Amino acid sequence: MRWQSGRRSSNIEDRRGSSPSTAMGAGGAVMLLRILPWLLRSKAGRTILVIGIVVILGARMLGIDVLPLLLGTGTSQPVQKRQISPEEEELVDFVSVVLADTETTWQQQFKAMGLTYKEPTLVLFSGSVSSACGLGQAAMGPFYCPADQKLYIDLSFYHDLKTRHNAPGDFAQAYVIAHEVGHHVQTLLGISGKVHAARQKLSEKEANVLSVKQELQADCFAGVWGHFANTQREILEEGDLDEALVAASAIGDDRLQQQSRGYVTPDSFTHGSSEQRVRWFRKGFSTGSVESCDTFSAAQL
Repeated sequence: MRWQSGRRSSNIEDRRGSSPSTAMGAGGAVMLLRILPWLLRSKAGRTILVIGIVVILGARMLGIDVLPLLLGTGTSQPVQKRQISPEEEELVDFVSVVLADTETTWQQQFKAMGLTYKEPTLVLFSGSVSSACGLGQAAMGPFYCPADQKLYIDLSFYHDLKTRHNAPGDFAQAYVIAHEVGHHVQTLLGISGKVHAARQKLSEKEANVLSVKQELQADCFAGVWGHFANTQREILEEGDLDEALVAASAIGDDRLQQQSRGYVTPDSFTHGSSEQRVRWFRKGFSTGSVESCDTFSAAQL
């Protein structure tokens, strides 16, 4: 990919090397709600509140997170710091360019539909991260949270993509981001909300089918981005499309199930088979049409 001269996105939130914010436990939340009026109303309470804030900030400066301990949610945790390699910093730069390029594409597409595109935030994390959808782990891979409209990625996933899934290349890496942005597009268009509501009324098997349709549409939307990145900005090089197709194939449900347990159970698919993921990405890439990505009405997935 010819990405080095591209625009960098300002919608990057870097949480690498930081411990995730621990959600307040039920007991801590109830206790805080009970005493908060007194803390704010009385002089002694306000003094305690100020002392508590000073303790928290002072401990934070020393690299200790005492909030979990104070709120009854666990033990205090040291704030982890690590050295960031030049290679990882270059990858951060790359991710920022890809995100910016998806912003350009979807701003144009939404404008053509008479809508306004709200840009998502991409959160970089290491190990684990707190989101409005709960605690995310690196082992989960990249994910999108519709509740806070943020994308989350531990950059170590790209090492797994290359070594474990045999899908190297920068356009393969870009496809992963574009897929998660595709879920953001679904959220803005109201598709995700409808899918979530419908899944609550279905059996597990039927809900899985709906999930597959949603994931394949995100693949198709990723292909739409790739179409305009190639035709309008000419950032793709020879072989880039193949990289994305290899990545889409590598993370198909059938491929992953075969690798992990030696057999495949189609009824349990939630993202689609390798063949389906490749086909829908290719459809978006070849047409550049949002309308062509209607997996929910398609006679064949």
